[in-house]
Amino acid sequence: MNLTAKIIKAHLVSGEMKAGEEIAVKIDQTLTQDSTGTMAYLQFEAIGTDKVKTERSVAYIDHNMLQSSQLNADDHAYIQSVALSHGIYVSKPGNGICHQVHLERFGKPGKTLLGSDSHTPTGGGIGMLAMGAGGLDVALAMGGAPFYLVMPKVVNVELKGKLRAGVTAKDVILKVLEMLTTAGGVGKVMEYTGDGVKYLSVPERATITNMGAELGATTSIFPSDENTKAFLEAQGRGEDYIPLCADDDATYDEHIVIDLAELTPLAACPHSPGNVKPVSELVGKKVDQICVGSCTNSSYLDLMKVAAILKGKRIHPEVSFTVSPGSRQVLTMLAENGALADILSAGARLLECACGPCIGNGQSPKQDAVSLRTFNRNFFNRSGTPSADVYLVSPETAAVSALAGVITSPEGIDLPDIPMPAKFLINDNLILRPEDFKDVKIVRGDNIKPFPKGKKLDENVKGEVLIKLGDDITTDHIMPSNAALLAYRSNVPYLSDYCLSNCDKEFPVRAKAKNGGFIVAGANYGQGSSREHAALVPLYLGIKAVVAKSFARIHKDNLMNNGILPLVFADPADYDKLEQGDELCIYNAPDSVKSRKFLLTVENKDIRIPLRLECGERQQKMLLCGGSLNSIGE
Repeated sequence: MNLTAKIIKAHLVSGEMKAGEEIAVKIDQTLTQDSTGTMAYLQFEAIGTDKVKTERSVAYIDHNMLQSSQLNADDHAYIQSVALSHGIYVSKPGNGICHQVHLERFGKPGKTLLGSDSHTPTGGGIGMLAMGAGGLDVALAMGGAPFYLVMPKVVNVELKGKLRAGVTAKDVILKVLEMLTTAGGVGKVMEYTGDGVKYLSVPERATITNMGAELGATTSIFPSDENTKAFLEAQGRGEDYIPLCADDDATYDEHIVIDLAELTPLAACPHSPGNVKPVSELVGKKVDQICVGSCTNSSYLDLMKVAAILKGKRIHPEVSFTVSPGSRQVLTMLAENGALADILSAGARLLECACGPCIGNGQSPKQDAVSLRTFNRNFFNRSGTPSADVYLVSPETAAVSALAGVITSPEGIDLPDIPMPAKFLINDNLILRPEDFKDVKIVRGDNIKPFPKGKKLDENVKGEVLIKLGDDITTDHIMPSNAALLAYRSNVPYLSDYCLSNCDKEFPVRAKAKNGGFIVAGANYGQGSSREHAALVPLYLGIKAVVAKSFARIHKDNLMNNGILPLVFADPADYDKLEQGDELCIYNAPDSVKSRKFLLTVENKDIRIPLRLECGERQQKMLLCGGSLNSIGE
């Protein structure tokens, strides 16, 4: 068996482990973050479970960190109080980014992890089956329910050889993205094997599994080996180590090979993580801003390399350079060993141990800027500056470019070899343990509004095409995330005024005037973040169905969890027959859900378009009831 199958088999609750079949797996651990967490905990309360049922659940506060009013602080107070009252650990503001901290303090090889953040697969770097999901799925898992997913295909990514100086783990995942595209991992797990694995530390592996989310993959995973053991022992958690790997005769659905020695520094160019080019083709391009950090590249090893490159030098005077350590552990260790002083002396700006500019929460570059970032996404306007061009690069490429003021390749530059520390600095006093708190009163700010609920499916579903969209529409398009809106993640009515505003500023007004309707889209609709708001806000606006060529996994599940029909063109060419303003009707909708075959009537054109519903029996029941919460007890 391959490693993915081993972990799934050990956690299988129901279903057949056959690619394409729905299965249910037991979830050992969960994580939430504050951008999606407020809604997830409101949903958890609605389920009615007194205490969390997992082995370990952690609520992280790492996204909505700018406190320019009471709104974010109110959300933080709610999350802390509701989590502690239900037996959930809390990582307070300043403790770090959820995926970095979870890797350091809680992740265990062989365990399952479900998180309300699309980059939860970071945990695969330590040998976990770690998956992102919508907040409602995570709430249900905290309540003891299994997680349902389609049994994925498993792709063997065989790594051969060893990376050359200046080439990094970031370049490995960028190479995979170049090969497979941002939709190439849909319905798949990327399992890394080969002799090259032993040369990658746990933080390097986590960079690769983290950004595997941009493939649309269910998750990515590395074996648990001596490097894993060394990392856990250095974190004072040696007892959590178990060896795990695929059998020698393991079989896979697909197999690709990457020779690490042949890789060169790569960059994802605007405006997609899949738009990958060699750094050598970009050398000399003037740079205005460089940001190092995010859950992809903010580890101790990453920032030590940056510090070594910058030591004794000066960042180019026309470059704004920021550093966001991934955790307080990382920041404190840099401060104690002098590396932080080297970074600051070079002219860097130190930001909080948080997501920060990666999610558009501060550090928006100037108009028409070129910004190099060590992050995982460079979607249009994610930085907060529509005219900016954002490139995704490794910390080494970022650091040498910061000194030169232009994009520069780290190849051929004398780069230090930074060893994994034998012992990390451990201080968990910003992690609150629920057993230390009794009779916690739940605090609810005025901005925390009830979330919308779907209703039982109508016999006939009617409405206009409110908007027609192209391929690769992201959740950033559907529900923008920026500093101005993050504070309202617990207020769906407010957010509704910004739905799809990156595509059409008039969409919210039109949707409300028409009492909802249909969205039509191309391929890979809903890629990117797991944010459930990209389904909740359309639900609030009365969206009845999304008709697309194909869907990203998490967003498709979020739509069904909230009672919105995700329908696929039986013939993708029929996409061209629909236009904004067309009057649509699905007659006998409940029967169509039961058969999974739909006939879309375009009333104003007198044509009919066949559609498919790609789901299992459980999700059919959910859609008939109007969503997951409505189906509980049915």
